[in-house]
Parts: sequence; C-alpha cells; structure tokens
Amino acid sequence: MQNNWLNAFVLHRRPYRETSFIVDFFTLELGRVSAVARGVRSAKSDRRSLLQPFQALRVQLSGKGDLKNLTQLESNGGLTMLSGDALYCALYVNELTNRVLPAGLEATDLYTSYASAITALQQQVQGAEFTLRQYEMALLQELGVMPDFTCDAASGDAIAMHSHYELVPELGFCAVKLPTRFTFSGEELHRLAQGELDETALKAAKRLCRLALHPFVGDKPLKSRELFLASR
Repeated sequence: MQNNWLNAFVLHRRPYRETSFIVDFFTLELGRVSAVARGVRSAKSDRRSLLQPFQALRVQLSGKGDLKNLTQLESNGGLTMLSGDALYCALYVNELTNRVLPAGLEATDLYTSYASAITALQQQVQGAEFTLRQYEMALLQELGVMPDFTCDAASGDAIAMHSHYELVPELGFCAVKLPTRFTFSGEELHRLAQGELDETALKAAKRLCRLALHPFVGDKPLKSRELFLASR
C-alpha cells in the first residue's frame, strides 16, 4: 500500500489526541478504510481543509493493521458545496455507507454509485428521493441482499400484479392474503423490477430499503436522519 495512490472520499472524521483526526475513507481500491491523519488539526496544517466530507481526494496510506496512517493527501477535483436538504441527504449517504459497508471490502460499483449520488445532490439534477433510493438499492446489490422482484420466493410462481407480498429476510418476497403497510403489491414489484422509479415506485423502494437495510443498520438511530428531522 505504501506509495500507492488511492482514490477516496471522506465519510467521517473525529478528533484523535490533541492534533490529529481518525478519518473514515471510502476508497475505490480498498473500500472503506480508516486512517490516522496526524497533525492536521494544527493551525499550521494545510491538509485540514481537504479532509472534509464528500471531497474527492487522492491519498496514500501505510500500515498493516485495521487503522492505517495517512501519509500523503491531495485534492482530486473541485470543492463539493452542499447546503439545505442536499447536505442532509449527503450526510445520510455517508453515515449509511460508514455504518453498513464492511471495512476492507472492495466495492468499485458502489464507489461509482456514491460519486454519482454526491454529484447529483450537489447539482440537483434529480430529486433527492430518487438519488437516495438509487444509492440505497446499489448498496443492497453490493451487500448481496437485493431480493428478486419477479418471483415468489416461497412458491416459485411469478409475481402477480394484483397480489400482495411481504419481504422475508434472507428469502425474498412471499405472497400474503391481506396487505399491510409493510407489504408490496405485485404492481409495485413489477415497477421496481423494471427500474421505473416514478412516485409510486419510489415509495415502495423507500419501504423496501428500510426493511432490507435494517439488519445492517441496527436499532441505533442515524444521526443524519435526526439532524434532518430537527431542521424541519
């Protein structure tokens, strides 16, 4: 790893001792990795301003343990400026990635999806809900838990447009007799299978992602979600 440049984004940073940060990076080459950035909290350091969330960087790391050392750092693009709802959404993307993605798991496709999500939020080229659902579903794909939208996991039958289904963890969608607020209509699943994230499908995708990601997120509340709700 020594002297090899890595493409990275900052997910989170926290103070470490008097003058340093521990920084959680999402890298193209190594996935999620944490490193000590020594001396960057000093007033004389010119690297502190680079170690901001959402910034595209090139970094060099050293060390064989789980906690690396940041040895080199440079910008890999312009400053990412976010405010308002876009900022809260980007904080959610960072916190979710940091909470859910296993450390050291190379995730090149998800890295690309992450970069696209941050760009979309900054440029507001799509609705925030659309961007978040796209990223959450990319995360489910990376984790290998995206359910099959076309087949009843219990019977093997094709999903029927007018039937209703519940998501059974580690199995998939199974037909139920009566719908609840947690179930999905066959029509919703057909739309999700086609990637049609219109208003109806977006609501179904949000419900799906909450259910499918919960085992990974756990019961501890996401701080970014609390901040967003507090701002309303």
